[in-house]
Amino acid sequence: MKKTFWSVIKIIFFLGLGGFFIWLFVHNLTSDQISQIWQSFKRADYSWILLAVITGVISHASRARRWMILLEPMGYKPRFWNVFMAVFTGYLANLALPRLGEVSRCGVLTRYEKVPFNKGFGTVITERAIDMIFFLMLFFVNFVIQFRHLKNYIYDKVYMPLLLKLEAAGNASMMMFSVAMVIFIIVILVFIFRKKFYHLGFVIKIRDLIKGLVEGMKSLISIRRPGEFVFHTFLIWGCYFTMTWLVFFSLPETSMLGLDAGLAVLVFGSIGIILVQGGIGVYPVIVAETLVLYNIDSLTGYSMGWILWSAQTFILVFIGGLSMMGLPIINRLIYDKKRN
Repeated sequence: MKKTFWSVIKIIFFLGLGGFFIWLFVHNLTSDQISQIWQSFKRADYSWILLAVITGVISHASRARRWMILLEPMGYKPRFWNVFMAVFTGYLANLALPRLGEVSRCGVLTRYEKVPFNKGFGTVITERAIDMIFFLMLFFVNFVIQFRHLKNYIYDKVYMPLLLKLEAAGNASMMMFSVAMVIFIIVILVFIFRKKFYHLGFVIKIRDLIKGLVEGMKSLISIRRPGEFVFHTFLIWGCYFTMTWLVFFSLPETSMLGLDAGLAVLVFGSIGIILVQGGIGVYPVIVAETLVLYNIDSLTGYSMGWILWSAQTFILVFIGGLSMMGLPIINRLIYDKKRN
């Protein structure tokens, strides 16, 4: 009962946080501006969005195949369509509650392919480790490529407004020095008393994540198809990037954006999805702020953010729903008959 209560609280919290970000952006808009965003949806070229959706499905099919490669060294050869539907079932569950997806997709393989839950979950940790490393690489590449844009943005949007506020409050240099000293002292205290923090929940989670990354990397040694595994890892992220870039062509205002803009939206948008469950509310705002770097007005950027988010969510909800309904039917009418 207690576990169910906290699960409901988490769902309400993430939905509320997403709703807050939507309100934060929309509450200052006029009716004409809201109408302009709605018109962007109406005049969008959905042929590009459909192409992006197909690309997204390919990425998830590639993820299913990569998961099969991870399971192979343990002696399990699950059928592709069961793995594919397990992946989508997990994505759908993740929209409802963080980390529920990993449990759900492993549960599907345990039920339909007799893969022990703990072994399936171990391979999911490996997947997460690899994707985190790949994402960090993309983040670094994006930072190098976008350094000029980011430097100007931070100077105009963060540094100068903060400096003006400090100057209005008094001696800016003295206040900045004081802030720097406080941060320095906090870092020193955390280092000195670091053992006191080891029992805290969020510290334990960080340590477990790092441990999972290390264990995940070690388990890769036994992979029998390393070349194919690397290929699918690049294909997955390549499809994510291509999907983002293709949607740009759906609106005339963003159709001239280049590959660098696609990479920036992919990286910063992914952070939004990590921070807020499913990226609801915050993802369009991040896309809008990212596209400001490329001289796209915030309304158009916000519209593009919602179009991108809608396309991604449609894939997960539609195919995830079909997967949940199709798993028992396909296994009962096709796979079980073949087995008999």
